[in-house]
Parts: sequence; structure tokens; C-alpha cells
Amino acid sequence: MATLFLIVIYAAFISLGLPDALLGVAWPVIQQEFMVPFSLAGLVSMTISVGTIVSSMLSGRILERFGTGKVTAISVTMTAVALFGFAHAPSFIWLVLLAIPLGLGAGSVDAGLNDYVSKHYKARHMNWLHSFWGIGAMTGPIIISQFIADQTWRNGYLTVSIIQIILVAVLVITLPLWDKVAKLGIHNKIVNVDDQPKTETRKGIFFPLKIPGVKSVLLVFLFYCGIESTMGLWGSSYLVRVKGLDVATAATWVSLFFGAVTLGRFISGFISLRMSSEALIRLGEVIILIGVILMVLPLPVSYSLVSFILIGLGCAPIFPSMLHETPIRFGREAAQHVMGFQMAIAYTGTTLIPPLFGLIASNTSFILMPIFLLGYTLVMLFNSELVNRFMLAKRKRMS
Repeated sequence: MATLFLIVIYAAFISLGLPDALLGVAWPVIQQEFMVPFSLAGLVSMTISVGTIVSSMLSGRILERFGTGKVTAISVTMTAVALFGFAHAPSFIWLVLLAIPLGLGAGSVDAGLNDYVSKHYKARHMNWLHSFWGIGAMTGPIIISQFIADQTWRNGYLTVSIIQIILVAVLVITLPLWDKVAKLGIHNKIVNVDDQPKTETRKGIFFPLKIPGVKSVLLVFLFYCGIESTMGLWGSSYLVRVKGLDVATAATWVSLFFGAVTLGRFISGFISLRMSSEALIRLGEVIILIGVILMVLPLPVSYSLVSFILIGLGCAPIFPSMLHETPIRFGREAAQHVMGFQMAIAYTGTTLIPPLFGLIASNTSFILMPIFLLGYTLVMLFNSELVNRFMLAKRKRMS
């Protein structure tokens, strides 16, 4: 039953990735139709991000009250309705309004699914699930690009909305399975740590910040997402302006970066059979460091391709492995709440760090990009090792 139910969760992860790149791909056509400034895409994107961050932070309490199954079904319904609304929006302001439920739905389902899988499935499934998210993220632009060719971006959004509606029907049918699978037994070694705050003593939504080790973990998430999103947003500009590549070639190299992330997560699922999540995280960080150092050094342009692929492969295991370690590190009781904060900080890093670098680079030079990436990597690696030392000390106290 657990294995068959996992197929539903895999489908949910593909669905989670489908809408992520739609706006960026469709915006040139949308902007022309609504005759608004090109920069207003940022307003829609920021609205989605804020909604996602808010719902992620509140997801612990929501999941605790209603359960993962119901929250997932309702959240996917919200995204499906929002995407359906995008397809029929009569003016730009409707895109901004519809971005609110789109963001709120995405944050809750992301935190809920990651929490559920981290508690009830092995580490390999977390890596594979995030690989399937990558499949969804790549498929969304393919779907909408087929319609944009005929200047019918609305049908692209409508198609993705219909896919989400089908998933909602599946989620509603399988609602009873969420608790049944959970009752089959916990597949991961999750400890209940004595120094974690108990439910009855919690006050305010920010209590996870008081748990030892959480702040360092959040910094890892912040700068990991800063690395990945900076590579995605500014990688092409760096290759064009600093390395002198043409736009088409640079775009291909950036796509290879995301391909390396997706392929790397698939491979990490198999590696996790022999290697702990903690070791996988460290390995990924070291690979990123090597890739960034190749970018920093004054080497021929071909080494930039190697660095992009290495950074992508290094990124692959970090995010899913960090999520999978959450209940192991902080106990089953606090895991839902910590997971929500992790997702909120992850979205914050994705939303804020690349624009901040872009602002600096536009006033200086994109040659600074490897230096910033090196700084992000070192901060991430330092805090990750702090967490590892904290966990080692905790295990010694418990032994």
C-alpha cells in the first residue's frame, strides 16, 4: 500500500513543479496582450512568493489540525482554481489577485508533502521526489510553449489547470490512505529529543527558532537556494557578459545546470542506499565548492561549462536530504513546524538573494558572481557543519 500510495505523491510533486516556470515563459505574450510595463511580471512573481512564504510558515499548525491529506487536496485545488483564473483573466490586476491563492496553495502542499515523506519513506524517495519536481518544472514550459507558438498562452494555463484538477480528484479519492500508510509504521529512525519544546508549551508561530540547531539549518536553506536561484537567473548573463558566449549557447549551458540538478537527484536516490543523508549533504557542498572555485579561477571558457554541471550536481542532494533529516534532527513532534520554516526560508532565499545580487552586478560587474557564490557556499558549508556537530553531541548525550 505504501509503495502504491507513493505514486500519488510522485504525481503531486510533478504537479507542484508544473506552474513554477509558466509566468516567465508566457510573460512576453501576456505583457503584449495586457499592454502593461514589462517589469510588472515581478509584481505577480513577488505576490506568489509572499503567499508561499506565509503559507509555509503557517503550515505546521494547519497540518497539525487538518492532516496532510486534506491540506494537500485543498492546496492543489487552490492552485488549480488560480491557474484556471489565469487562463480567463480579463486584465492584469486579476493576475495579481489570482497570484495570492496560487502562492498560498503552493506553500502548504510543499511543506506538507516534504514533512510526510521525511517521516514515512526512505531518503532515496525524497531525492527521487524532488527529481520528479524537476520533471514538472521542465514540462510546464514545454506545455505552454506549444500554445504560445499560436499566441494562445491562455490555453497553456488552462491545460496545466486541468492536470491539477485531475490530481485533485485522485487526492480526494485517496484521502483515507494518508492515515493508513502512516499507521503502517515509521520507516525512518526519528528520535523524540528531550530538549524540544512540547506542544502544550509552544507560544507563537516563531517557536521553532528557539529549538537548538534550527537557525543554522535555516541559514543552510537560505544560501543553498541563493546559489541555485542565482545560477538560474543570472548564469546566462554571466556567460554572455563575462565569458563572451552568445545568448543561445549560454541558455543551453544554464539548461545543463538544471539538467544536472534533476539527474543528480535521481542518482542521489541510489547513492542514499549506501550513504547517509548527512554524508550526501556534505558531498554535495564540496562538489559545489569545487565548481565555484573553477568559476573564480581565470580558466578557459570551457571550464565554465564544467563548473555549471558540477554546481548542478552538487546542488542535487542537498535540498531533499536536508528536508529528509528534519524529523531525525528535531524530533517527530516539532518536524511539521520546522519544515514549514525551512520552506519559508527557502522561498525567501529564492526570492530575495538573486535580485540583490542583480542590483549589485548591474552597478558594478557580473564578474563578481563567482565571488558571491563562493561566499554563499562557505556560509552554507560552515552552518551545515555546525548542525552536524550539534547532532553528534546530541547522539553522544543520548547514548
